[in-house]
Amino acid sequence: MASDQRVLRGGPDDGGAGGEQDGTVGKFRGAVRRGRVAVFLGPAVLSLALGLWGITREYSMWRDEAATWQSAHRSLAEIGHLVGQADVVHGLYYVVMHGVFALFGDSLVTLRLPSVLATATACGLTALVGARLSDRWTGIGAGLALAVIPAVQEFAQEGRSYALVLVFVVLATWLLISALERPGSRRWTWYALAVLIAALLNWFSLFALVAHGVTVAWARLDRARRAGWLLAALGAVVAALPLILASRAQASQVSWIKPTGWSTLLGVLATVTIAALCSLLAHARMPGSMREHAPQARVNLATVGLPLCAVPQLALALISLIQPLYVTRYVLFAYAGLALLIGALLAVLATRLRTSAAVLLPAALAVALLALLPIELRVRSEQNRVDDVLTAAATVGQVRGAADGVLYIPAARRDTALVSPHAFAGLRDLALAQGPVESGTLKGIEAGPLDIERAILSARRIVLVTDPGPRQDDSMADRTKQRTLDAHFVRCADSVERGRRISVYERRDDGGGRRVPETTQPDGEGSRGLFSHFAPVGVLPSVPARARDAWLSYSDRPRTSML
Repeated sequence: MASDQRVLRGGPDDGGAGGEQDGTVGKFRGAVRRGRVAVFLGPAVLSLALGLWGITREYSMWRDEAATWQSAHRSLAEIGHLVGQADVVHGLYYVVMHGVFALFGDSLVTLRLPSVLATATACGLTALVGARLSDRWTGIGAGLALAVIPAVQEFAQEGRSYALVLVFVVLATWLLISALERPGSRRWTWYALAVLIAALLNWFSLFALVAHGVTVAWARLDRARRAGWLLAALGAVVAALPLILASRAQASQVSWIKPTGWSTLLGVLATVTIAALCSLLAHARMPGSMREHAPQARVNLATVGLPLCAVPQLALALISLIQPLYVTRYVLFAYAGLALLIGALLAVLATRLRTSAAVLLPAALAVALLALLPIELRVRSEQNRVDDVLTAAATVGQVRGAADGVLYIPAARRDTALVSPHAFAGLRDLALAQGPVESGTLKGIEAGPLDIERAILSARRIVLVTDPGPRQDDSMADRTKQRTLDAHFVRCADSVERGRRISVYERRDDGGGRRVPETTQPDGEGSRGLFSHFAPVGVLPSVPARARDAWLSYSDRPRTSML
C-alpha cells in the first residue's frame, strides 16, 4: 500500500495532481499511468449499476418529483416566472432538467438519470480524494462505501437536485485539496465556482464550505493558504447571497418540516460518532498529498472527512431546534465525509488481518450489499415514498365514469393532473381560478369560497383527489370543498392507493337520497368505461398494476401545452 501511496501523491512537478501535460490525450494518459482512472471507475461503475437497478421504482413518481416534472416542462421564461413565486432554491435544477427533457425526451428514466450519473461521479471523485489523501485502496474503499450507503442509493434515483449537490460538494473538496497543495488564483477560482454551483442547486450545501473552513483551521496552514481559502469562500457566498435572500421570502415552503425527533438526533449522533472514531485511526491521520517537507501541512483523511461529515449534520440539527429544517437529503453530501473515514477503517482492517486490500474490499462489499439487501429493495419500491401521482392518475382514469368535475384537497394534489393530464381530460377543475403556469406557481390559484361552492353545486358527479387518513383542511377553500360535498353529495366510490385517496361523489336527488349510477358510464375519452358499475365505498379494485400501462400510454401521446 505504501507504494500505491507514493504513486498517487502529487510531487513538486505535477501541479498537485500528478503533473500537467499538454493536451487532453496527454493528461488522460498521465492519469492512467498514475492509476487514477482505475481508482475512479470501480466505485463509479458500482454506483451506476445500483442507480440503474430499479430506476423506474415500479413506475411510480412521488410529489417532489412531480414538481420537477411539471416545472421542467415549462419554458425558460415560465420557469423564471415560477421561481419568482416559489421554489427559487430549485431554479437552476429546473433549468437543467428542462434541457434534459428537450434533448432526450421525458420519461421516468430521463427524470432520474441525471441523479444516477451525478452519484456515480461523486463516488468516483470520493475515491480520488481518498487516494490523494492516503493511498489507492483507501480511496477505492471510500468510493465503494459511499455507493452502498442506503441514503445515497435512495437519492441517486430521485428526480431532484440532491445528487447533483453531492457531486459538486465532493468536487469542491477535491479542488480544495488541490489548491492547498499548490495555491494559485486559478485553483482557488475553480474551487469557488464548484462551491457556488452547489449553492445554486441548494444553498444548504454552504454547510460544506463551513466544514472546509474547519479543515483549513484544523490543518494549521500558512497565512497564504488561509487567505486564499477565505477569499474564495467569500466570493462564493457573495455570489450565492441573492439566492439566499430570495429564498427567505419563500420560507413558507419548508413549513411542512416537523420538529427534529429523537430518532433523527440519534441517527445524526451515531453517524458523527462513527466518523469520529474512524478519524482516530492512525491511517486517517497520516500525511496526505501535501508534501511532507512542509511541517504546517496536516491535511489528511481526518481533517477533511470528519468536518465534512459532522459540521453539516450538527449545524442543521442545532438550527432545527429553533426552526425545524432538518431533512437528511438537505445534507446528503455529509456522507462523503463518512465514506472517506470508512475507507481508512477498511485499510486498517486489511493491515490487521494481513489480507490484501484487493481481496478484502470485494469481500466487504459483498457482505455490505447482502446485509443491506432488504433496505435496498425497499428503497426501490413505491412504498419508500409518501405517495405516487401516477397511480393516483391511473385510478382517476378508471373510476371517473360520467364525472364532470374534479376537486383537490389540498390544492397541491393538483400535481396529479399536471403530470398526467390525459386522465383528467373533460373534467372541470371546479376550484381553479388561474392555472399553475399562468400564476407562476406549482398548484395554481383557487377561487374564493363562494365561487367554489357555486361551481361544485353546478356539477353532478365529482372526483376528489386527496390524502388518505385524517385530514386537516388548512384553508377556507378546502373547508368549503369538503363541507359542500358532505351537504349536497354522497360518496359512492373510494380508493386509497400508494398514499393518495381517490373518491367519487354523486349529487343527492331532491329527496335527499342517492342517484343510482347507470349500468354503463362513458369515460372521459368518449369510450366505454372500464367500470360499468361503481363499487361501494372502500371496495374499489386495486390499480397499482395499471399505473405502468397508464404511464406507457401517456408517453406515446402528444404533450399538452401545459407541459
